[in-house]
Amino acid sequence: MIRCAITDGRGVSPGVLRRVDWVQVREKQLAARALTKMVRDLVGRWPRVIVNTRVDVAMAAGAAGVHLPGSSIAPSLVRRWVGAGFLIGVSCHSIGDVERAAGEGADYVFLSPIFASPSKPGYGPALGLGLLGEACGRVGIPVLALGGVSEGNAAECVAVGAAGFASISAFQD
Repeated sequence: MIRCAITDGRGVSPGVLRRVDWVQVREKQLAARALTKMVRDLVGRWPRVIVNTRVDVAMAAGAAGVHLPGSSIAPSLVRRWVGAGFLIGVSCHSIGDVERAAGEGADYVFLSPIFASPSKPGYGPALGLGLLGEACGRVGIPVLALGGVSEGNAAECVAVGAAGFASISAFQD
């Protein structure tokens, strides 16, 4: 099971790094220079670092990939700049979004919100395990559950086909 910690302005503690497989750096408040430094520091300690939205920072800092919002440019266009081996993920909120991202060349997707989550109120009601399982069955790329997912209910997500889960709150020290 893939465990992905998403940062939220508080950085990443060493304790978190021992509990996850991926770190998605989502530090929207940082300027490019400070964000690049933070990512470089993490890459030196953890090999699977993904940068939220900023392809330029991900490339400059030696990150493993980039995570794009669903409204971003197609992953196939990003692939032209970064080449093979660079992970490109997309945020999705429906089965159609998941299928579109996979069709456009995404390497993985986050599907949310799976469960009720205070950090995802603008994305509508929880999608649930049934829809998660259906989405996983429709694409050949990893789908990570997001939104209300914790160590306590992540196994339910994996049982229906998710490759793992991503979270902010589940990995806070």
